[in-house]
Amino acid sequence: MRVEGFLFAFIAVFLGGVDIIYWFTSHDPTGTTALALGVCLGILVSSYMFVTGRRIEPRWEDLSDADIEDGAGEIGFFSPYSWAPLWCAASAATVFAGVAFGWWLVFLGGAFAVPAVGSMLFEYYSDAPS
Repeated sequence: MRVEGFLFAFIAVFLGGVDIIYWFTSHDPTGTTALALGVCLGILVSSYMFVTGRRIEPRWEDLSDADIEDGAGEIGFFSPYSWAPLWCAASAATVFAGVAFGWWLVFLGGAFAVPAVGSMLFEYYSDAPS
């Protein structure tokens, strides 16, 4: 995870330099704040990557003497067919549209979000045949 940590650290350093240049050329507090938050996000992710990379064993991608077949095997379980992400995205879009169009739409989207997230979380915990 060292490569990913250095990548996000580079992003933080780059955005820090851009933020300083942007402030002196535009004096815009909104853009400067957005770039400063981008710097903080880069620092946050890179520090997480460095700390996690020290705690776990090196992955086969990180080893210089690894072969392609070292990464073979099962990666994980991925749902082959599910409607749950569609309903979660639709309810999230309704909530976000409610911020622009009216707060009543936020509550309506939130009411649809509860069963949508529940169906996504508990999709494979039911005894029903698939």
